[in-house]
Amino acid sequence: MKKGLIFNIQRYSLHDGPGIRTTLFLKGCPLHCWWCHNPESQKQKIEFLYRKDRCIGCTACSHTCPVNAITIKEVGLIRNEELCIQCGKCQQACFVDAIEWIGKEMTVHEVMDEIKRDILFYDESKGGITLSGGEPLMQPEFAIEVLKKCKAENIHTAVDTCGYAPWDILVEVQKYADLFLFDIKHMDNEQHKKYTGVSNRLILSNLKKLSLIHPNIVIRIPIIPGINDDHNNLYETGKFIASLGIKQVHILPYHNIGIAKYQRMGLDYLLNDLSSPNDKSIQDIQSLLATFGLNVKKGG
Repeated sequence: MKKGLIFNIQRYSLHDGPGIRTTLFLKGCPLHCWWCHNPESQKQKIEFLYRKDRCIGCTACSHTCPVNAITIKEVGLIRNEELCIQCGKCQQACFVDAIEWIGKEMTVHEVMDEIKRDILFYDESKGGITLSGGEPLMQPEFAIEVLKKCKAENIHTAVDTCGYAPWDILVEVQKYADLFLFDIKHMDNEQHKKYTGVSNRLILSNLKKLSLIHPNIVIRIPIIPGINDDHNNLYETGKFIASLGIKQVHILPYHNIGIAKYQRMGLDYLLNDLSSPNDKSIQDIQSLLATFGLNVKKGG
């Protein structure tokens, strides 16, 4: 049975496709966007998080560990990575939430059990499931198997992707995806490299090819002040989308609610002083993109 690495299952989601949805967040992403609000999604491995400021030194975690991989000393918790079997019992034992395991391996069967609990909501709201991340195309075999199983249950399927993946993976995934939520972050290749860590050439090429064979693509554009919200970039973005015959665009205004996650994980956040765009800016962006005949919506 194929397994996937998942860091969250969000039920009753209203922002990742039509209707009420279950969104599966798969761990691992080839991009490292400066504004990413899910830093826990980036590494394709299970991560151990220890919050020393919360630890009261009670030793419940070390006494619970079945392989004696944890000791508590004056400096705090010390974990022997070679002994640790990542069972998660230390997190369960910690009643002050000083320990957190980020990511969990799940089989397709286990995921489908979670999904099928909400079939009634999908049917009534014309909802379904969405694979998100991270980047779901980094776990293609698992993603495809989940999509296949959902299609067999007549559950609507959506894939939220940055588009940075080999074309042969994307062309296989599209067979089982009813909807793509496809990100465009910047049209300028050098700026894209600077702010995401990768070139946009593969992304734009994949989107061009996907638009020729898949009828249901919604473009998502994160609006990051001072990075991709200038007139020239938005003009080129709108022109490119319109040239593909795609009509639906969702603009996602920047927010900084992920900063606390960076602090919790001991990571640097590069946009500390950035504020969310105001309503007037968002309205102007909507108006500009609409001149290309696009149906522009704020939010997911």
